[in-house]
Amino acid sequence: MQQQLKVCLIQTDLEWENPAQNRLNLEKKIHTISGDFDLIILPEMFTSGFTMNASAVAETMDGNTIAWLKTMAKLHDIAIIGSLVISENKNYYNRLICVEPNGTILQYDKKHTFTLAGEHKVYTAGSEKIIFDYKGWKICPLVCYDLRFPVWARNTEDYDVLIYVANWPKVRIAAWDTLLKARAIENMAYCIGVNRVGFDGNNHEYVGHSAVYDVLGNKIDGISNEEETIDIVNLDKEHIQAFREKLNFLNDRDDFTLKG
Repeated sequence: MQQQLKVCLIQTDLEWENPAQNRLNLEKKIHTISGDFDLIILPEMFTSGFTMNASAVAETMDGNTIAWLKTMAKLHDIAIIGSLVISENKNYYNRLICVEPNGTILQYDKKHTFTLAGEHKVYTAGSEKIIFDYKGWKICPLVCYDLRFPVWARNTEDYDVLIYVANWPKVRIAAWDTLLKARAIENMAYCIGVNRVGFDGNNHEYVGHSAVYDVLGNKIDGISNEEETIDIVNLDKEHIQAFREKLNFLNDRDDFTLKG
């Protein structure tokens, strides 16, 4: 078990519906990161921005971006997480992908499609939450609008880290800040949110506010500016264990069963 997990948050602008350019831009950023680290987190739909024009940017699980993720993960000996538009079985998915250095691929289809933008009309919602183990850390990855639904994120699996990748707009950024903190507190886990910056093709503005909260809801790292930036933070397993043992809040959680 690895007691420390070094995580890199890439807060970036995204070229609208341009996967090749976004891969190139992100590759340049990844190459600038020095030192050893374990995990890179990219925003939601990092190849395109939050588009409803799925047919213009959709790829398959054998496509260019998956191959690129595998290459980056192997080259830098890290895992990479982010979501992109995937076409599969005649459906489109806002699919979060985690690629490990050995080429292992884990996937999660966004459960809560954003009805305000009509995402539910374009993308098929997922139905399965995933928890995966990486270097002895149990990680739960979710996507953007999932943040508003605490039951879906409820820590019944005793995971260590909750991750949200997002395209969360400036107009509702206060909710982003508040809910990330709340998810950390109620689940007694590190909660990481990685958001984009800039304007998308629909002229929606994004101001980042990517952050990491500890199990008590303290912001241990935050990107205070609203520009492209890279932030690296160390997570500590002892922090989680110490406060869970001392406070035992998760032992008092309600029992419930999720139904599809």
